[in-house]
Amino acid sequence: MNRAGTLSAIWTVMWKELRDFARDRRTFLLTLLTGPLLYPALFLGLGALSEARMITQLEKPLELPVVGMERAPNLMAYLRGLGIHARPAPEDIEARILAQQEDLALVVGERYAEDWRAGRPAEVELVADTTRRTAEVPVARVQKALAQYSQTVGSLRLLARGIDPAVMAPVSLGTRDLATPEAKRGLVLSFLLPLIMTLFAFIGGSHLAMDATAGERERQSLEPLLATPAARGALVSGKMLAAAAIGLASMLLILVSFKLSAGLTPSARTLDVSMAAIARLVLILLPLVLIGTALLTCLAASAKSMKEAQGHMIWLMLLPLLPAYALMAYPIKDTALWQYAVPFLAQNQMIVKITRGEVPSPEQWGVYLAASLALALLLWVLAVWRYRQEKLAISA
Repeated sequence: MNRAGTLSAIWTVMWKELRDFARDRRTFLLTLLTGPLLYPALFLGLGALSEARMITQLEKPLELPVVGMERAPNLMAYLRGLGIHARPAPEDIEARILAQQEDLALVVGERYAEDWRAGRPAEVELVADTTRRTAEVPVARVQKALAQYSQTVGSLRLLARGIDPAVMAPVSLGTRDLATPEAKRGLVLSFLLPLIMTLFAFIGGSHLAMDATAGERERQSLEPLLATPAARGALVSGKMLAAAAIGLASMLLILVSFKLSAGLTPSARTLDVSMAAIARLVLILLPLVLIGTALLTCLAASAKSMKEAQGHMIWLMLLPLLPAYALMAYPIKDTALWQYAVPFLAQNQMIVKITRGEVPSPEQWGVYLAASLALALLLWVLAVWRYRQEKLAISA
C-alpha cells in the first residue's frame, strides 16, 4: 500500500473509532468532562476548606484548658489579649486529648510563681497529640503566643536592670527571599496540578484505546477489520490517533477549567494563567497523551476481553502518583537533566516549573521531548508488532 493509501486508511479508521465512541453519549461525555469538572471541584473545594480552616483556627477565639491557671494570672491576661481564653482544665485532660475531645492543654508548673519571683525560668508545659493534624494550628498559635510573652518579659527585666535588650541578640538574622511572586503562588498547585494533569493526560483516552482493541475482540468485530487490505500499522495507528484525540480533548478542557477556576479562588486569582503558560502545559502533556495511548493499546491487544483490559487500570493509575510520593520523601533539585528523561517525573518537574512562573531551559526541553517522544514511538512500534500477530484476531 502506498503512502496515500496508508494515510487514507489511518484517517478512515480514526474517524470510524471516533464515531463509534460518540454513539455511546454517556461514556463519551464522562470521558471528556470528568477531568474538567473534577479539577475545579477539587481546587475550589480545597481552597475553600483551607480558607475556612484558617479563619476558624487563626481568627476565632481559642479556648485553652489550663492546669493551674491561678498560678500565672499575668500570663492568662496576656493570652486573653491574643484571643486565647484560658479555662480550668478537667482532671482527665490527657485522656480527653487522646480521645480527641480536646486539641491541647497548658500545664502551669507548681513552682511557677516562686521561680517567676526569683527571676528563674518558670515552667509551663504544652500537652498535645502531635500526630493529630487538627491540633497543628492551635498548638502553633499557643506556642507563638508563649514565645512572644517570654521575649517581652525578658526584655522588660533587662530594661529594669539598666541593660539594653539588644545585647541578647548579637546576630541580627534577616532573610532575602529570591522566590518570585509566581513561584510563591505556584505552591498552591505544586502538588495538585501535576498530579491531575499527568493522570488525565495519561489515561484520558483509556476507554477508547481499550474498547477499540479488547472491546472489538470481545464483540468479535476485530477479525473482519484485520481481514481488510489495509496494513496492520495503519489500522492500529488510526485507533491510537482516535484515542489520542479523545485524550487531547479531555486535557484541553482541563486546562480551560484551570484557567477559568483560577480566578474564582482568592488565593489563586493572581496565578499565571496566560495563554503562554497554557501553551507550555499543552506541549508538556502532549507526549504523555501519546505514551498513555500507545501503552494502553499494547495492553488491550494482550487482553481477550474488555474486563481483562480494564484490570490494568488499577496499576496504571498508580504510575503518575509515584513521582509525587518519591519527591515528598526525597526532594531533588530540578537542575539535573537526567530527571527530564524519566516518565512522569519529567512531567511533574516541568509542570512545577510552569506553576512557579519559570521557563524550562532549552536543554531541559530537548531532553524531555526527545525522551518522551522516543518512548511513545517505541510503544507505537510495539503496538504495531502486536497487531501483526495473527492470534490477535482470536476472540475470547
